[in-house]
Amino acid sequence: MTDQILLIEDDLRLAEMVKSYLGEAGFSVTVASNGTAGLAAQARAAFDALILDLMLPDVDGLEVCRRIRAHADTPILMLTARGEAMDRVVGLELGADDYLSKPFEPRELLARLRAILRRARSERKSEILRYGRLEIDIEARQARLDSKICPLTSYQFELLLTLARHAGRVLSRDAIMDSLKNHRLEAFDRSIDVQISRIRAAVEDDPKKPRRVITVRGAGYVFAKAQD
Repeated sequence: MTDQILLIEDDLRLAEMVKSYLGEAGFSVTVASNGTAGLAAQARAAFDALILDLMLPDVDGLEVCRRIRAHADTPILMLTARGEAMDRVVGLELGADDYLSKPFEPRELLARLRAILRRARSERKSEILRYGRLEIDIEARQARLDSKICPLTSYQFELLLTLARHAGRVLSRDAIMDSLKNHRLEAFDRSIDVQISRIRAAVEDDPKKPRRVITVRGAGYVFAKAQD
């Protein structure tokens, strides 16, 4: 499965170099040239990690980090200029996972990126997400309602998990497909809407009146944070 990386960097020459290098290492990299564009990209799609420059022309990197951390736990690797020790401290306090000073060796960037991804996966592997009576056990790859296992296919579990990890945030169908594009879909049914319907049949008390996986007309789906 290809890791999706969002690189927020206004130095386009550096951004292209990083994108090319990480691409050769097996990553898929989306580039945003300023903080506003980065926040918009992060809101549209689910990324496995972010590489964030602190010196941006509009919204600075610290503010971008703060806004992202308000609703997502995506691993963040900060890029800082030498001498910005206080910014590094503040960035880490705001929730960044690691930092790398410019100029840097591409190999070190790759090593640090892989390290934060490994840590994130290790933490998530043993994680159980709890939303009221619904539990999502990541290690066991099971969803349980009132301790009873919900009948979900592997793909449906991944779809539910993607929504749950972004609880309270509307995900478009395109964002969901981008997040799950490396997972095999059922051979005869590639419709997100149909899969959502089957998930509801498994996890909702009344699938016709869903309270967990909710449709936002014209926008996509949202997993409700507050549940009974």
